[in-house]
Amino acid sequence: MLQSSRVVHGCMRLVGDGSVEAKRKAFAALEAAVECGINHFDHADIYGRGACESLFGEFLRAHDGLRERLILTSKCGVRFKGDPDEAAPARYDFSAAHIERSVEGSLSRLGIGQLDILLLHRPDFLMNPPEIAEAFTRLHQAGKVAHFGVSNFSPSQVTMLQQACPFPLVMHQVEFNIHRVAPLYNGELDQCMERNIGAQSWCPLGGVAYPAWGSTLTDEQNSVIREELESQAHRYGCPPETLMLAWILFHPANIFPVIGTTNAERVRETVNALDIPYTREDWYRLLIARVGKLP
Repeated sequence: MLQSSRVVHGCMRLVGDGSVEAKRKAFAALEAAVECGINHFDHADIYGRGACESLFGEFLRAHDGLRERLILTSKCGVRFKGDPDEAAPARYDFSAAHIERSVEGSLSRLGIGQLDILLLHRPDFLMNPPEIAEAFTRLHQAGKVAHFGVSNFSPSQVTMLQQACPFPLVMHQVEFNIHRVAPLYNGELDQCMERNIGAQSWCPLGGVAYPAWGSTLTDEQNSVIREELESQAHRYGCPPETLMLAWILFHPANIFPVIGTTNAERVRETVNALDIPYTREDWYRLLIARVGKLP
């Protein structure tokens, strides 16, 4: 039974510019995460085109016995333009061959024998659920992946895949932040609660610490959100980023926010969100600041 920390450390930006200083910062952030009780680290085969997993593997080798204390997730299915030849387009690929090849690559770069969780990164419009299920079965029987899940799937896609899979899907990673509140309305979080699927929020600080992915909010809308966010942060005595995490953590789906900073002090600050005595009233105040009025 996996026991993940509520805050997950995302490794997408781990290598930075590839410099010695970037590596030092990355290791300091990872060490801070472990010291703060974060035991779950999120990867993907495309992060840094594999370099992020390789750097994390180096971190593991520098800390004897640490692997056994951690939950390591990786994702696959996104292929860049030019892979494997210059004529190939950017695409998604859930073919069994690509899934299994991706896992082998992640295991090699991380220097481990088994992934705790494998997520399918973004929906492949040509996905064949029985073929995916066969790949999952082979990977599980070979001891290369313990659990499986998805990322950015619609509820209907989750249902379709789960019907074909012999294993329960244990995790669904979706974009959820103060700009993208769609998971509250489109059934993503509802389904996670219904099926006991762990819900992860990628880009949880989008619109707060950095621009949210594809946001179309106006300056006026952002100003209303910022005013409410800063007002609540002042009352709770924390930075707006920490308050935003408290808002996400308050949802009954028991969401796991994925934090991708390589700043050790920011890593330490994130876990403070777990101790904020947040209220239902403040949760709705911030939602109303985002949507204008409730439906």
